[in-house]
Amino acid sequence: MNPKLYLLTYGCQMNEYDSSKMADVLGKSHGFERTLVPEEADVLLINTCSVREKAQEKVFSELGRWREWKQARPGRVIGVGGCVASQEGEQISARAPHVDLVFGPQTLHRLPELLDQNRRTARPAVDISFPEIEKFDRLPEPRAEGPTAFVSIMEGCSKYCTFCIVPYTRGPEVSRPLDGVLVEIAQLAEQGVREVTLLGQNVNAYRGPMGNNSGEFCDLALLIGYVARIPGIERIRYTTSHPAEFTDALIDAFGDEPKLASYLHLPVQSGSDRILGMMKRGYTRAQFVDKIRRVKAARPGLSLSTDFIVGFPSESEDDFARTLDLIDECEFDSAYSFVYSARPGTPAANLRDLVPPELKQQRLQQLQARIRVHDDAFKQRLVGTVQSVLVERPSRRGGGQMTGKTSSNRSVNFDAPPGLAGQFVDVSITEMTTNSLRGVRV
Repeated sequence: MNPKLYLLTYGCQMNEYDSSKMADVLGKSHGFERTLVPEEADVLLINTCSVREKAQEKVFSELGRWREWKQARPGRVIGVGGCVASQEGEQISARAPHVDLVFGPQTLHRLPELLDQNRRTARPAVDISFPEIEKFDRLPEPRAEGPTAFVSIMEGCSKYCTFCIVPYTRGPEVSRPLDGVLVEIAQLAEQGVREVTLLGQNVNAYRGPMGNNSGEFCDLALLIGYVARIPGIERIRYTTSHPAEFTDALIDAFGDEPKLASYLHLPVQSGSDRILGMMKRGYTRAQFVDKIRRVKAARPGLSLSTDFIVGFPSESEDDFARTLDLIDECEFDSAYSFVYSARPGTPAANLRDLVPPELKQQRLQQLQARIRVHDDAFKQRLVGTVQSVLVERPSRRGGGQMTGKTSSNRSVNFDAPPGLAGQFVDVSITEMTTNSLRGVRV
């Protein structure tokens, strides 16, 4: 019987991608099979995220539960990876001595060596270094798990926004060579993948080396054009973008490349120039709005998503009002919104947090209610239209229905046989619900 691996993942799509690669690496090296039952696992890994508040406490709380399982079976191995591991390093093993492996986002490919080292020495194996592109050179060949796939094209971030811990936990921006990205996507397409999402902490900063020491680089707009030519790939997405590097070429791509999905996630964080300056975002509200105006002109009907931080230190009523006004001006129809919490080690952590917690929550509720208005309006505009939907899986609603996503990233439930999974079908949208759409296959 093959050994069992249990993976608990916190955080973003990048972490989901990294977790799948952890499973692939250990599957190839040691024959591990992934399990959904932690109690039966021989190796338990937490892939962590330090963006949210109290991330470390959440991790150590989980590790406390796992300690009992290790006491029951001393040979069981426990590991912590991701951004909290990168941030805390050896302090994790000092605080939780039952942890055997500590590794960062850039060293997950070294898991087999770390596991062997721990078994050989019976001491915690720690590697939170930043070996740049080595990670992608050593990962196993990609394995498709359905018609959609994530493909990481770069790592790290060099923007150093005052509130963000990512540059310190994932390192500076490093882009994968163009050839490696295209080969991975072609391999996925051969396995039935029809939609790819290009991933990066700051994905539109991608500058992938081209050819053999040619000195030329491929930016994200050019990469999208190359990916669109790969046989089998019919839809392309990318995330997460930074507005300062949302270039004219990327705006033009929405007008020129039909395989680029009608969906853009462009985090703005605040509608106040004063707050944007304190955050060191590198753009003004007017510059952001101008880019939104132009990209919506290039792709009518574009779905626009963003991020907001509510209650940044010293955020006034006027600052917050400007954020609400920006929502209406840009017509964001979805958003990831969070109450500000200081991340230790970031410049903003030294600012006096003058916004009371109850006021932060009140503002967050107001903001989310404003987004819902635009979300409902966007979905209502889809009712009566015919949308191209990539069929993904049986619907959770049951009743013989399937579910898939439109180009604008909206889930649709409709009657269809399971054999349509992995295909694009035309669906007439008949109704909107709180979280999805309903339709009839044309």
